[in-house]
Amino acid sequence: METKNNLISKTRLISQKIASTGFKSPSEVVSWMGAMQSQDYSMAKWAIGSRLTEKTDEQVESSFNDGEILRIHLLRPTWHFVSAKDIYWMLLLSAPKIKSSLKSRHKELELTESVIIKTSNIIENTFKKKPYATREELANDFHNANIRTDANRLSHILVRAELDGIICSGPVKKNKPTFALLSERVPDKIIKSRDESLTDLAKRYFTSRCPATIQDFIWWSNLSVTEAQKALGMIKNDFCAETIGTSTYLIPNSFSDHQPKTTSLYLLPAYDEFLISYKDRSSSLLVVDNKKAVFDNGMFYPTIVVNGQVRGIWKRSIKKNKVILEINLFHPANSSILKLINYKAYLYGEFLKKETEVRF
Repeated sequence: METKNNLISKTRLISQKIASTGFKSPSEVVSWMGAMQSQDYSMAKWAIGSRLTEKTDEQVESSFNDGEILRIHLLRPTWHFVSAKDIYWMLLLSAPKIKSSLKSRHKELELTESVIIKTSNIIENTFKKKPYATREELANDFHNANIRTDANRLSHILVRAELDGIICSGPVKKNKPTFALLSERVPDKIIKSRDESLTDLAKRYFTSRCPATIQDFIWWSNLSVTEAQKALGMIKNDFCAETIGTSTYLIPNSFSDHQPKTTSLYLLPAYDEFLISYKDRSSSLLVVDNKKAVFDNGMFYPTIVVNGQVRGIWKRSIKKNKVILEINLFHPANSSILKLINYKAYLYGEFLKKETEVRF
């Protein structure tokens, strides 16, 4: 008989398109998810790839380089992948609260509004001369204008420029990330009213991550309790509320549950939405194992998920044409699980177009 936790976690594998998917393009995946955490760029590409029917690292990077998906600070805030079609309305929804939360830190760093205006002008002048610029190139332009970039000031300057809708990610050049003007990267603006944005964000979250609670949604979206409740009120006709244990979960009326009949196993990347989407992760990660997969500083390891439960972690290293996966299981596993790990490791190697070596 399925436990409460198993039922929730297996359903999430389906709604998140990990168990099965019909998506063929990275932009379809990112649009379905709304936004996907991506501070670890290489792992974030695998988060998209693991939700595609045909998957290669090159395909995801090409979509990123072409500007179909972008990387920018949103929501909590941290780096997120977002579809180019969604970036403007999602920025307008997220930016005010984030900027407000950064005021005290900016005061400590002496990043006054006059300094921000000056850095914004420098950024725009930089991109008049070239379409893309690296972090180092922008820092050099700030130095030339006698603007300090020490003590994490550079990061705050660039994040503020993102939140103001000035810059976003550019293509990867010589293995280095770049920035670009958002207006050049995405010339067609899709703007929505705040109520429309709240409705869209809530629908996507509860459709792509069901079952989930309002507390999970507030954690993921960084919305206030009032706005989150307002969003739920606007989508309630499309969802049913189900009480499981002591919590109330939302599930779309259209959801079709096809639980896998055989053992499922996935090698999910660090910071994957399967875990990080939720405030309460206990349905997929036992409390006793939490510190093995999630550090106190908020760092998430890549996880080994068996039948919806985190049963271990893995890490990779790349040597020329080979990717080496080191497997650390929390508990002993039988031979069928070990075979599945080897097979999934092989698929990850195929994604990178490299030979795979597995070390337990």
